[in-house]
Amino acid sequence: MTVTRVGPLPTLPYDITVIGAGVVGCALARELIRRAPAARIALLDAAHDVGEGTSKANTAILHTGFDAVPGSLEARLVREGQRELAAYASESGIPVEPVGALLVAWDTAQRDALTGLAAKAVRNAYTESRIIGPDELRSREPHLGPGALGALDVPGESVICPWTTTLAYATQAVRAGVDLHLDSPVRAADRSRGGTHHLTTGRGLLRTRWLVNAAGLHADTVDRLLGHDTFTVTPRRGQLIVYDKFARDLVHHILLPVPTALGKGVLVAPTVHGNVLLGPTAEDLDDKRATHTTADALGLLREKGRRILPRLVEEEVTAVYAGLRAATGQDDYRIDARPAQRCVTVGGIRSTGLTASMGIATYVADLLADSGCTTLGTPRDLPPVTMPNLGEAFPRPYQQPELIAEDPEFGTIVCHCERVTRGEIRAALTSTIPPVSAEGLRRRTRARGGRCQGFSCGAAVRELLGRRNGAGA
Repeated sequence: MTVTRVGPLPTLPYDITVIGAGVVGCALARELIRRAPAARIALLDAAHDVGEGTSKANTAILHTGFDAVPGSLEARLVREGQRELAAYASESGIPVEPVGALLVAWDTAQRDALTGLAAKAVRNAYTESRIIGPDELRSREPHLGPGALGALDVPGESVICPWTTTLAYATQAVRAGVDLHLDSPVRAADRSRGGTHHLTTGRGLLRTRWLVNAAGLHADTVDRLLGHDTFTVTPRRGQLIVYDKFARDLVHHILLPVPTALGKGVLVAPTVHGNVLLGPTAEDLDDKRATHTTADALGLLREKGRRILPRLVEEEVTAVYAGLRAATGQDDYRIDARPAQRCVTVGGIRSTGLTASMGIATYVADLLADSGCTTLGTPRDLPPVTMPNLGEAFPRPYQQPELIAEDPEFGTIVCHCERVTRGEIRAALTSTIPPVSAEGLRRRTRARGGRCQGFSCGAAVRELLGRRNGAGA
């Protein structure tokens, strides 16, 4: 198993390299090693951890694809990916809660639009949606604000843990033989020497015969390094507010607005971690690093939240965050194979990328094979992985007497807000892809993610992390 963050990259050429270790890139690496167990496969990322970009900061919804553009590639891959990921999550211990969604109409125009949205769902092969009236809506969501005229019920929508999904893909890929090279930003690309891609990275040269560009927000930049100028990624910032666990009983479904051209709008949704989300905004920016939140946007979210769920905005806020989505000005994914150049670009993967990740991986692997990548064969089953449970609706280590009897550190709580034990932190720090930052540790354990934001446990967490890093991580 190879995970590197420092030092020069290997000199021998790889058979296939994936640029970008977000949820899509990690799913791709996993799928490629399934089909080519003897191949040399690399997964590169500029960050020091997997899932550091859009993959860590989204609404964490496992979509049905009911409202995708019918006939689009996105609609197809979301539909296929949703089925695959739901099964994979069950096998791998990734928490999923099938809470369902309600697309709420607040005026007559929105109510009239529900019929078209229900028909659109059918065109997307989703037949379980139905329109409900205000009385049923109110009985199912008693804390909803006044004035709602009805809703489209979409029972197949779920919430999922985005952090462990990305980590599961990456862990399985690395254990199967993929080399994960972090802190390796790609700065130049050249294919003029012997038909092999020469990638200049922050850690030196990497050579590869085939290349997959899954660089997310930077997919257009990498595409231009390869000599193409076919699309531009505009970072679309989504700011969100995370409410404390005391707010969880206020909402039972994902509450969606009627969508607009800019996106699906501001929603209220429970999370598998026991919190409630309000957001996101949709702000087109120029800066791909602008992941800060703003007072104006958070004020706007609170205003919208007050109409959707009035009591929610009176609850305590645990955190605020912002993520950037890869908008391209096109209502579909930008996945293009260039057989003569031995590369595939995977661009424009927006908020549905988490759901579609396994579908995208299968599609891209097929494109590579059709383009002449003879390394790829029939998929094989990989040894399963079991991820740490971060879901509030499932038994946590501190609730399992048998586990604590075997190892008392799973009964020693370090983070009391999130009830994270010393055993969980130790397991994360000695895992296949260990974290090197407190934020990375939080995504693996929830430590420092509660209402005190690490005020009580921060020192202990930093000490444990520091011991591991000081030991040569």
